[in-house]
Amino acid sequence: QVQLVQSGGGLVQPGGSLRLSCAASKISIGGYTISMGWYRQAPGKQRELVATMTSGSTTNYADFAQGRFVMSRDNAKNTMYLQINSLKPEDTAVYYCNVQPNPLSVYWGQGTQVTVSS
Repeated sequence: QVQLVQSGGGLVQPGGSLRLSCAASKISIGGYTISMGWYRQAPGKQRELVATMTSGSTTNYADFAQGRFVMSRDNAKNTMYLQINSLKPEDTAVYYCNVQPNPLSVYWGQGTQVTVSS
């Protein structure tokens, strides 16, 4: 079945950077109708959208993510990425990737913890 395996989280100091990865199997992230995204869930809060990307690579970001977060993908590696720069303590959360090949199917990664603390 479809799997999304995430990596790249960890503990980082404020102002630092991280790149999260989400490797897909049994599904091609380069598919014509696919959309994908990154979400995050901070302790005690609801999961919120960080960024989305269409099959044509049009990317949209949440307001808080503008300018510091960059979503990208490598079709050859079947992997998508989230680069986070100038990390702030309020970026501390579990980050999730997802892929939606059609309106009825959504797949999620297992989540990766990002902790921003000095």
